Amino acid sequence: MGSCGTWAWQELLVLLSSVWLWVGSAQPTPPGPTHTPGSQLKFRLAGYPRKHNEGRVEVFYNDEWGTICDDDFTLANAHVLCRHLGFVAATGWAHSAKYGKGVGRIWLDNVNCAGGEKSIGDCKHRGWGNSDCSHEEDAGVICKDERIPGFKDSNVIETEQSHVEEVRLRSVVSGARRQLPVTEGIVEVRYKDSWAQICDEGWDSQNSRVICGMMGFPAEKKVNRNFYKLFTERQQLNYRLHSVSCMGTEVHLSMCAFEFYRGNASAACRAGMPAVVSCLPGPLFTTGNAHKKKQRQQQQGQPRIRLKGGAKVGEGRVEVLRSSEWGTICDDHWNLLSASVVCRELGFGSAKEALTGARMGQGTGPIHMNEVQCLGTEKSLWSCPFKNITQDDCKHTEDAAVRCNIPYMGYENLIRLSGGRSRFEGRVEVAVGAGDGDQPRWGLVCGEGWGTLEAMVACRQLGLGFANHGLQETWYWDASNVTEMVLSGVKCAGHEMSLSHCQHHGTSLNCRNTGTRFAAGVICSETASDLLLHAPLVQETAYIEDRPLHMLYCAAEENCLSSSARLANWPYGHRRLLRFSSQIHNNGRADFRPKAGRHSWVWHECHRHYHSMDIFTHYDILTPNGTKVAEGHKASFCLEDTECEE
Repeated sequence: MGSCGTWAWQELLVLLSSVWLWVGSAQPTPPGPTHTPGSQLKFRLAGYPRKHNEGRVEVFYNDEWGTICDDDFTLANAHVLCRHLGFVAATGWAHSAKYGKGVGRIWLDNVNCAGGEKSIGDCKHRGWGNSDCSHEEDAGVICKDERIPGFKDSNVIETEQSHVEEVRLRSVVSGARRQLPVTEGIVEVRYKDSWAQICDEGWDSQNSRVICGMMGFPAEKKVNRNFYKLFTERQQLNYRLHSVSCMGTEVHLSMCAFEFYRGNASAACRAGMPAVVSCLPGPLFTTGNAHKKKQRQQQQGQPRIRLKGGAKVGEGRVEVLRSSEWGTICDDHWNLLSASVVCRELGFGSAKEALTGARMGQGTGPIHMNEVQCLGTEKSLWSCPFKNITQDDCKHTEDAAVRCNIPYMGYENLIRLSGGRSRFEGRVEVAVGAGDGDQPRWGLVCGEGWGTLEAMVACRQLGLGFANHGLQETWYWDASNVTEMVLSGVKCAGHEMSLSHCQHHGTSLNCRNTGTRFAAGVICSETASDLLLHAPLVQETAYIEDRPLHMLYCAAEENCLSSSARLANWPYGHRRLLRFSSQIHNNGRADFRPKAGRHSWVWHECHRHYHSMDIFTHYDILTPNGTKVAEGHKASFCLEDTECEE
């Protein structure tokens, strides 16, 4: 079987990043009114949940704080705002009040910056205070966590104390016996530089559901209050909240109704005790026999929902199974309530983000659902009201995606990279013996058999996204004093969350080359290409051809024939070929480039173009029992006539 790229145009370099254009739906206006000395612009980050370098942008103008609408918002706008806030640049921005709705005026709308402006007031916009938005469209920014040298925080107002931003579940089990994930404990909120408790008077299962969702768990369960009452009687407590009342659909405690203790809270919560929560982990995070039981249950029935295209566990483009065909969801009305139903259905917690505009790459095939409007209490996305797609409703540029809360497992503390030029590459070092309460011992991984699947797991465990390369030799990264090989025979399926979940030799090290140059390494990337064969086209165009060998010299030169062709009696006889057209789409969020640099590409006179000779698609014909009876592949080639520029 031969399959050669010379007669099939490939869609290889498809960049799927979202492109936002400022369409000028509002007439540009001259800059806002001249500032009087007392009306200097000030900026702050607000909202929840967030880190110190991200949040809803609030502007102090005309003696009043207000927000900015997300209409036509771009990364260039975010760059200007982040510099106002004292950061060197922006790494992203957020729409649809991701950090919660602001209050007061919406000062700016349809902002369009080039990116180099000294002030947001110098950018085009509708005019100060002229907006057709609601606070559901408040814009946010994510700034690079690097301060402008010499910047003073004089114009950044500290976060209001009426918000609850950080929440944790404090286990009371001693450190040696504590297992991750922590599924049960005392609920605590960050207050100033320490942690404070919540009075459990009136506390119910809906409150617990919200906390469990934040911690990455799909559901809550009953807890033994008597044990905790005895335990907390011996503790010094610092209550911060009381009268918490959640509906159960909130994605963060700060979205529930509650009250703060004011002044001296030493006599607080006399009739109650600290709020305690116990959560049920999803199948991926269940330990022991229950884990195997859940896995068996999952295998019995095929799931009708999945996440694709995400770099981390618990994130990705939402795809649903309908009429035996996987398809996507249109992002019209897509919000945190619907996203949370997806997350909990998949065994994660509530949603951190409901992403629109194909932020996790474009899918293929049908778009099964539109205008999904969940209440947040549904067990399955299929129980939510939605509209079927008509022909012109949606395109794959509007595919919905989610980022879910997942439990803290601590896997990233058991792996690190050394010697690389950036934090995304290096020799892999793993910690062994960390579960005994002792200091972990760091060692290397044998490079023998190490490949892309193993690198995928390592990059995921490191929180660095996708794998670009899995390297079996790393002599050029010889910068660490860690020299002992501690792990060999690593064989991963590619979906594992940690290298320890892959098959390996355990304590019986078996590595032919134990020198440091043969230690495994990775190069990770936050984005990746995702090549997908258009299978129906192969079916529609396939045909058998008996072709004389003397007509196949070009195919042989370009290595397009199967390996058995080398044994043929050239130029006599013929080969039986299965021929077909082939389209390969890039559904990822990065360009596809062959591994070989352009200077190593080979000019082939037969078809007069360059080949990298990197095989990126294999085609095999198998019998029903899995025996391979024919093979083929596709190599990269360049469509330039005379040179192959990158």
